[in-house]
Amino acid sequence: MKTDSKTNVFRAFRNHNYALFFTGQSISQIGTWMQRTGVSWLIYSMTHSTFMLGLTIFASQFPSFLFSLLGGIASDRYNRYKILLITQTVSMIQAVLLAVLTLMGNYAIWEILTLSVILGIVNAFDVPARQPLIHELVNDKADLPNALALNSSMVNLARLIGPALSGIILVGFGAGICFLLNAVSFVAVIVSLLFIKLPEYKPSTVKKKIISDLAEGFTYLKQTPAIGIILLMLSLVSLLILPYDTLLPEFAKVVFKGDAATFGYISSFMGLGALAGTLFLASLKKGADLKIVLLANMIILGIGLMLFSHISYFPVAMLFATIAGFGGMSQTTICLTIIQVKADAQMRGRVMSFLAMSVFGMLPLGSLLIGSISQQMGAQNTLLCQGVIAIIIAMVFSGFLRKDKLNKKEQEKLEEVENEVIKRI
Repeated sequence: MKTDSKTNVFRAFRNHNYALFFTGQSISQIGTWMQRTGVSWLIYSMTHSTFMLGLTIFASQFPSFLFSLLGGIASDRYNRYKILLITQTVSMIQAVLLAVLTLMGNYAIWEILTLSVILGIVNAFDVPARQPLIHELVNDKADLPNALALNSSMVNLARLIGPALSGIILVGFGAGICFLLNAVSFVAVIVSLLFIKLPEYKPSTVKKKIISDLAEGFTYLKQTPAIGIILLMLSLVSLLILPYDTLLPEFAKVVFKGDAATFGYISSFMGLGALAGTLFLASLKKGADLKIVLLANMIILGIGLMLFSHISYFPVAMLFATIAGFGGMSQTTICLTIIQVKADAQMRGRVMSFLAMSVFGMLPLGSLLIGSISQQMGAQNTLLCQGVIAIIIAMVFSGFLRKDKLNKKEQEKLEEVENEVIKRI
């Protein structure tokens, strides 16, 4: 029985292509979080400005917003495997350039921002192709929910491990080594992609103009208000709440009187909370209303941020950081699950691009906004206000989300995805 349980939990690994993809992505995701932590700390060390931190995040994510619709169209039109192979290769080159620039010691802020913009453009095409590609990597479609669940757990584990490693390496060896290790991590995912064997790609025989694809995507979104409401709420959360990580370097340096390792530990404890949130979702009973869970976790996120904001004793603050991470995790995970249930297969790439726009469009704008506000009222008061706003958003959207009822077919599909995609983590 024990062996059968383990086999069931990891059954997606029976698909050779997915096992290769998962292995490469696991290593690469850790490197990505190391670089993200390293860039934030490097910019803050140079400027001691939360506004510049916000500008850095803006530079890395806003291009994803600008090009995400094109990325979604490319995902629906072209070979997703080749798109991902290209984006991962370019991401590796970006990491190499960032590492060389930093290790040489003669670098300016604009150079780091320029490389961040390049990465943002790459992600606009990478994200819409990545999730749908998983469908193609699983031969037995009964294993698909398990594959998506394992992917989610991998991302959360990387968020836990990457910042902690980055903090230690930043203190001992400097930012350049962090970036170099991230570049090396891309070798794993590129090699895994090269060993993947997929059926010959057959392009669609229906050719449409890009403007037609865009119009079709917007029309579909308008005709599917259940997806529109979710995306609107996610956009507000991404604009006003989730950019709280812009302030974390200042908390590490000023509030807790620490260094890069302190920053890494804060990020890791929030990653620990995210992982705990995933396990909580795994404990939900069959048929649980994910929208109610989403609203409840929004309130938990708000409370966690409010309590974390004015605690100067590090061990207690890490408890509240974990709580905030717990609540924040579901904002994208549950939204992604619901959207995948409701989106038609032929629209999945474009719908994913809309979700990417909600995150990559609002997060950078929010980072600029939060960074600017904190310059005036301080990081602690800004974070306190973000916690309050999170609770207000939950209250405002509670009525809209509770009115949206799934039809029988969607409920059956949601139960399958919810209890497999989330519960198998």
